[in-house]
Amino acid sequence: MAKRLAAYVVVLFAATLINFVIPRLIPGDPIRVVIARLEMRGRQGFSEDLVLQYTHMFGLDKDLFTQFTNYMTQMLRGNLGLSISWFPSSVQEVIGRALPWTLYLMFTSVIISWVIGNVLGAIIGWQRDSKLARAILPAALVLGTIPYYMLAISLAFFFAYTIPLFPATGSSSIGIIWHGISLGYIADLIWHSVLPVLSIVISSVGWWMMSMKAMIANVLGEDYIMLARAKGMKTSVILRKYALRNALLPQVTGLAMTIGQTMSGALLTEVVFAYPGLGWLLYNAITNLDYPVIQGVVLLIIFTISTAVLLMDLLYPIIDPRIRYGEK
Repeated sequence: MAKRLAAYVVVLFAATLINFVIPRLIPGDPIRVVIARLEMRGRQGFSEDLVLQYTHMFGLDKDLFTQFTNYMTQMLRGNLGLSISWFPSSVQEVIGRALPWTLYLMFTSVIISWVIGNVLGAIIGWQRDSKLARAILPAALVLGTIPYYMLAISLAFFFAYTIPLFPATGSSSIGIIWHGISLGYIADLIWHSVLPVLSIVISSVGWWMMSMKAMIANVLGEDYIMLARAKGMKTSVILRKYALRNALLPQVTGLAMTIGQTMSGALLTEVVFAYPGLGWLLYNAITNLDYPVIQGVVLLIIFTISTAVLLMDLLYPIIDPRIRYGEK
């Protein structure tokens, strides 16, 4: 456990350092970018002294080492700084407004794709020569190789523009105002999230199907499966209680490992559909050179993925009693 925790800390520090340096390699001055956008909207009267004042306020007039030291000190205190684009809002406030949308999009798509993919994968792995397996398998191979954003663009083109069944952008209809939980408001939110969720589910479910099919194929030759068949147990019982339970263990580990891929897919999908989550926030922060928000969003993603993998690594012996770390 100590080794894994040490590796976890090293990964977070290295990722934080890279996350701090890379945004500053983008050409341009973030303060002047914000002022230029305000001037395009008709705001005037920005002097050079004001630019220097805001540059000093955000600490951008110091050398990189001093900036990084100050950033790490404030971050360890729970302060991610102020947003440049959404000033005077803090980074925590900006991320807090976008995070629930990403969590909803990601966890909904992950749960749906994981359940459907594992169930279908178990069926086609158990009945490899059936008509259902021969029909589903090619589709799974194709769907598992299509990137999230390509499916998002295709779904938006066909079901938002060609056949306008679902909205193309946003999380709710124009004019809908939050007045507490109501069926109409929830239905509108679900209606706007159908295409973003569907793009991630379709792309993920193929991979889960192929993975579960391989796991089922591995356990078919195990002794406990042969013994269950010799006892005359029903095929459905053998599949559910013996094959599926053991084949699901690596899939649970894979669930934590694929959080990063799903998170990145959700971020790209949000950009395609202008969905107000972390992806859309990160896209706007990059275009505005908002260093604090870029660092905050990427740091949250890195922390989420690293923590999920660490917890799954430490909890796996509880999930699978046959595994015990440190035993020879």
